[in-house]
Amino acid sequence: MRVVLQRVLRAAVRVDGAVVGEIGPGVLLLVGVTHADTDAQADWLAKKIATLRIFPAVDGPSGFDRSLPDIGGGALVVSQFTLYGAARKGRRPDFIDAARPEQAAPLVARLAAALEAEGVKPVAGGKFGADMHVELVNDGPVTLILDAP
Repeated sequence: MRVVLQRVLRAAVRVDGAVVGEIGPGVLLLVGVTHADTDAQADWLAKKIATLRIFPAVDGPSGFDRSLPDIGGGALVVSQFTLYGAARKGRRPDFIDAARPEQAAPLVARLAAALEAEGVKPVAGGKFGADMHVELVNDGPVTLILDAP
């Protein structure tokens, strides 16, 4: 699994003009799943994301001192198969390395549930397979790319 994590002041995802998920301060997670991924990768990423110290201290200098649960931050989890797109050859990317929806959807849901179990609240999501419009206000900006072992 691959996650592009962005620290945000707020984020929302819309489908057909309606908000289907939104959070205040926290992280937007763009999540890609490949064929070899299992529940273990989703659980590992949830623990890593929940414990990453990427938020500044309340009364100290700006830095990386607190985690999502420390600030009461949320997570907006959005599936994005294009994270496994390959564009080395030609002009059109291929998505051979991206998992099929029947494998990917349960793993994205597992990641969201595991984040909640790690104390991240609220956890919101997009709509798997839908044409989504994602809005965010970057904070920092802080962006990390996480690949599960």
